Amino acid sequence: MTEESKEVKSLNFLEEIIETDLREGKNGGRVLTRFPPEPNGYLHLGHAKSICLNFGLAKQYNGQTNLRFDDTNPVTEETEYVDSIKADINWLGFQWASERYASDYFPQLFQFAKKLIQAGLAYVDDSSAEEIAAQKGTPTEPGTESPYRNRSVEENLDLFERMKAGEFPDGSRVLRAKVDMASPNMHMRDPLLYRIKHAHHHRTGDEWCIYPMYDFAHGQSDSIEEITHSICTLEFIPHRPLYDWLIEKLEIFPSHQYEFARLNLTYTVMSKRKLLKLVNEGHVSGWDDPRMPTLSGVRRRGYTPEAIRDFCERIGVAKRDNLIDIGYLEFFVREHLNKIAARVMVVLDPDPIKVVITNYPEGQTESLSIENNPENPEDGSRLVPFSREILVERDDFMENPPKKFFRLAPGNLVRLKGAYIIRCDEVVKDADGKVTELRCSYVPESKSGEDTSGLKVQGTIHWVNAADAVPVEVRLYDRLFKVEDLSEAEGDFQDYLNPDSLSVVQAFAEPAVASIKGPYQFLRKGYFSLDTDSTDQKLVFNRTVGLKDSWAKDQKKK
Repeated sequence: MTEESKEVKSLNFLEEIIETDLREGKNGGRVLTRFPPEPNGYLHLGHAKSICLNFGLAKQYNGQTNLRFDDTNPVTEETEYVDSIKADINWLGFQWASERYASDYFPQLFQFAKKLIQAGLAYVDDSSAEEIAAQKGTPTEPGTESPYRNRSVEENLDLFERMKAGEFPDGSRVLRAKVDMASPNMHMRDPLLYRIKHAHHHRTGDEWCIYPMYDFAHGQSDSIEEITHSICTLEFIPHRPLYDWLIEKLEIFPSHQYEFARLNLTYTVMSKRKLLKLVNEGHVSGWDDPRMPTLSGVRRRGYTPEAIRDFCERIGVAKRDNLIDIGYLEFFVREHLNKIAARVMVVLDPDPIKVVITNYPEGQTESLSIENNPENPEDGSRLVPFSREILVERDDFMENPPKKFFRLAPGNLVRLKGAYIIRCDEVVKDADGKVTELRCSYVPESKSGEDTSGLKVQGTIHWVNAADAVPVEVRLYDRLFKVEDLSEAEGDFQDYLNPDSLSVVQAFAEPAVASIKGPYQFLRKGYFSLDTDSTDQKLVFNRTVGLKDSWAKDQKKK
């Protein structure tokens, strides 16, 4: 490729559709997308892909995106979920043009339904749910018509108004579209449009006791808002003929539905029903448990919106479902945190070894200047206290080390990060033979940044000053499930929960952690964030992601 040539990014199929529409002047050159979540749970990473796609496409083509809550099922929907969804979208970095609700359109949808009845295209059915299911037939056998299918327009209008007035109990009647009971598409075999639900709605209260089904509310809401590109996931392909049929028969704005592959990640589930089960049965602490794939969960864990947006862009838009390795998402998280995380030293050991530097002056403490982030010099540096007694992790010492063990061992030289080179001279043990103290000597001329000792050492370890060490709690999170693809797992998905998905370690941190704003890289350990459980008296950290992907390697050892 010559210097004059430029790399041309190929368009995905949705971009091709939009660019064709714009060239042809369709919809007056407008691009208006929508993100239509049902407020019956918290958003997860699968929704993040849809959010990035809808908002991203609109922004790319100077359009806008509406946030519309599909609040047509009062039994499962709550204002708490509405608030959480708005917070998640803002956190991801997007702002909607208009905030809408399907419930805003209940009066208009009711009139649309009456219009279908008047045209002989909808009828009230007294059949039970079981009878309707039987009438549907099978994918290879046509359905059978309901005995109520040929009611008169007048009777259907009367019954539908009485349904709205609350005369009938739940489940006693539904409104169905009159389409084709022999259609090869099961969704077109006289689908339900309205059902009776005497339930309090989070916005409309008790004003309504009949509620539109998703297939009726969705397309008509798109049309009311004049959405130009209604982007859904692949499972809605069979619904598209009904989407188009209703718009055609109602003679309203012709919104059109397009489908893309949803996001599926390894070692997790992307089902609000299953996630709710995990919450309700106490397998996790809540919707924002850092092991959950919810946006509130990954935010609490320390994922950044920039990393999620980059990930969603990189995986692209496909027309066929596939399974994405969660390690790929973690790569983007790690890549972004590497640029912004403050480096700090934390001894992840509830029982560290005390190191006494015997030739360091007693009573003396010096402040060592250590760079906050080598990736970004503008982040400056911090002062770390250093004195005669420090703490190190037990894993950084071996009394009888193998070859290529470059950390502390009798007679070995090792560098203390940001400080001096020390040598282990004596090992102190208790009556049970447990190492309680290492007595070392330091090389005064080996101070980091000013080293004139001429010594070369192969190992560098982190440490904290014993007198200033801050006790902290560190929560080490891992995969929530043990198997890669839960869609292929037999039995209950909960049988595959990883019992080691959380371990809690008491640790000791340098004092700067109390004042430095995260995120953090604990040197040699990984990336961490301050948890919402933290208080002034006790700091709690979550491991966001390790310094490198060690999951596959760890599994092979088990």
